[in-house]
Amino acid sequence: MRREPGQLFFLTTQGCKVNQYESQAIREALVTDGLMETHDPALADIVLINSCAVTERAVLDLAKLVRSLASANPKPWIVVMGCAVEADRERILAMDAVDEIIAQKDKTRLGSPDQPQAPFPALAISGYNRARGVIKVQDGCSHGCTYCIIPTTRGRSVSRPSEEIISEASRLLDSGIREISLCGINLRHYGRDLPAKEDFWDLLAAVDQALSPRWAGRARLRLGSLEPGDLNAKALSTLAQSRLMTPHLHISLQSGSPEVLRRMGRGHYGPEQIFDFLQDLSEIWPVFGLGADLIAGFPGETQAHADETMDVVQRLPLSYAHVFPYSERPGTPAVLFKGSVPGHIRRERAKTLRQAVARKRADFLLELLKLPAMDVALEDGGTGMNEFYVECSVSDAPSRARELLRVVPTGLTSSGLTAKLAQEQREGA
Repeated sequence: MRREPGQLFFLTTQGCKVNQYESQAIREALVTDGLMETHDPALADIVLINSCAVTERAVLDLAKLVRSLASANPKPWIVVMGCAVEADRERILAMDAVDEIIAQKDKTRLGSPDQPQAPFPALAISGYNRARGVIKVQDGCSHGCTYCIIPTTRGRSVSRPSEEIISEASRLLDSGIREISLCGINLRHYGRDLPAKEDFWDLLAAVDQALSPRWAGRARLRLGSLEPGDLNAKALSTLAQSRLMTPHLHISLQSGSPEVLRRMGRGHYGPEQIFDFLQDLSEIWPVFGLGADLIAGFPGETQAHADETMDVVQRLPLSYAHVFPYSERPGTPAVLFKGSVPGHIRRERAKTLRQAVARKRADFLLELLKLPAMDVALEDGGTGMNEFYVECSVSDAPSRARELLRVVPTGLTSSGLTAKLAQEQREGA
């Protein structure tokens, strides 16, 4: 990528939290190299787009974004990097406004072109301009779900050594971050490529043990998306012993039908395993947030299969969900499966699932209103996320941001809750 000290760059990110982490690392590397960031693309000399390819919609959104950025500023050098480059290289090269593409593996060279490649992508961060941050602990996936393009775009699973993760987490907490999310592409694969053969729950225990003496009660940990097959006795024990974990999990469920899960290449877990785990978890966390990923209209999904998924959704204590109609991704086995579900049926099933989840979320928010207090990681503007992964607007928030504050819930908003500072928080301010 052509660059010189003093140039202005604009960086925008699509997709997952792993991409958010990588964008922050790239941002810091470019600033270190003497470039300056602008939040106005019309002023930029270089425009970077960290892309996503998890669905066909993501690639269409990328094309729309490229056109929009090019029309706002005809002069910049437009660079597209990330998963879409690996999944749809020729399609992106055909976009008139795109000047350069950067492969996934070459992201690490944006800040230091001469830096040698390492087994785990050598990206690191020193801080975020907010109260909540992300640490990437694992990249890639070695599983191969039949619908998923990620193994093609990011390669096989690679893990980051726990000592590096702990060091980065300590650095972020010292910089003012008050909530850290430990994220990866498939956390279930964490540690399989490391000499010690530790798993993700070993990592969480190590991070918690290292940080909690200083930070328990002052900061917290949150987890990225978890495989349901990883919700086992070891997980339960680790969560029970943690002093930093938020009472919130997000699970990559995808379907509630065992037959559909088998066709997805995800037959290693079933709904009953999840129900049993959550029942035991409720004894540790009487109240907790729960999110899930769901795909509607996978090839071969009948109405009976869709009804099974709806039944699971109704039984789960969900507080939100990410629901997507199935999207064909060229190069994946599912593209060749028989029994394609018409697009309008996929969309209708997704809509029905979203409506069911919305009702459960409304009930969950009403339950949170009954709590005497909760903790909010406050951002600029007086809003922040509570421990249950619900946005809270704090009416009497102090001018300082990036704090973990005790608040009392007072009402509902379209996106979450309203709150005010708890009495002990006001007295200690």
